[in-house]
Amino acid sequence: MAILSFNPSRIRHPLLQTHKPISNFTCLTEFPFQSFAKSPKNKLKSVHHLPSCSVSEASISSTLDAEDDPTAELVYLDPEIDPQSITEWELDFCSRPILDIRGKKLWELVVCDNSLSLQYTKYFPNNVINSITLKDALVSISDDLGVPLPDKIRFFRSQMQTIITRACNELGIKPVPSKRCLSLVLWLEDRYETVYTHHPGFQKGAKPLLALDNPFPVELPENLYGEKWAFVQLPVSAVREEVSNLETRLVFGASLDLDLLGIEIEDNTLIPGLAVASSRAKPLAAWMNGLEVCSIEADVSKASLILSVGISTRYIYATYKKNPVSTSEAEAWEAAKKACGGLHFLAIQNDLNSDDCVGFWLLLDLPPPPV
Repeated sequence: MAILSFNPSRIRHPLLQTHKPISNFTCLTEFPFQSFAKSPKNKLKSVHHLPSCSVSEASISSTLDAEDDPTAELVYLDPEIDPQSITEWELDFCSRPILDIRGKKLWELVVCDNSLSLQYTKYFPNNVINSITLKDALVSISDDLGVPLPDKIRFFRSQMQTIITRACNELGIKPVPSKRCLSLVLWLEDRYETVYTHHPGFQKGAKPLLALDNPFPVELPENLYGEKWAFVQLPVSAVREEVSNLETRLVFGASLDLDLLGIEIEDNTLIPGLAVASSRAKPLAAWMNGLEVCSIEADVSKASLILSVGISTRYIYATYKKNPVSTSEAEAWEAAKKACGGLHFLAIQNDLNSDDCVGFWLLLDLPPPPV
């Protein structure tokens, strides 16, 4: 039995790219949601410069200690954590770029919680992959680590939805298809470098068997439309304050543990986001809260914003009239997001000039794992 002491500083982040100073989004154009066909009240306002974001950069060590065995399984629980406090797991059940003695791809179950206080891995031959195997493995995790079965299990591969859902349902666990499995995705990246590439059966260049979906975006449901939207920005200190409001006030949304993810940003750094205003802000935020919001992308070529939710759903969240000004704003917003390592946010408000948010989601746009 191997024990992995996960060090978040080992997680690789995108290298910072130099870019031109860009506009202060809080002072730029307000756009109407297409379905409401309303004209924005204010025209283009004053422009300021956005300082670059700073994301910690650390390489993953590919050298294993002599005692580490890439063929070993991992069963770990932080001794300082209360087992009863771990109520949600993140799960991946998929093949790896590793061949067993039969020349067939090994499968692996990887389970953790969002703080990586719980970590579990187990290899399986490809001829036992079914919901019964998974259900038994989940029970084994509970028994081996002395933790209760979770209330929810998040997973990000749509191809495994039937097997995972069936296993979870039989155990009374709520399956949650979601790409907000960020701790799991970063851990898989780490395992690829430190474990899989050192396995004697590793197949260099092997492509993932179950690639992640990236479907064409579809029309946004009517209940998710706002009335206006704008590219905005907030200092990191204000972002942290909004995140704290998720716990202290009745605000819908979701946060991220930036320290765990290894993202170090100075307090005066401005984080790009999207603000949405609606006279029915609370119902809108409530609907959005059940969608597992993952990320927002500005598609400059189609003059639209793409909202990714759940496991494989992409919505055309909003559109705008394509012109040099709006294109420049969208390009600048995407550049700022990439400079922050993919960090951005969605805020829902009663009015774009309001200081308070009814809903706030801190988002991280990550590349898919290498397996």
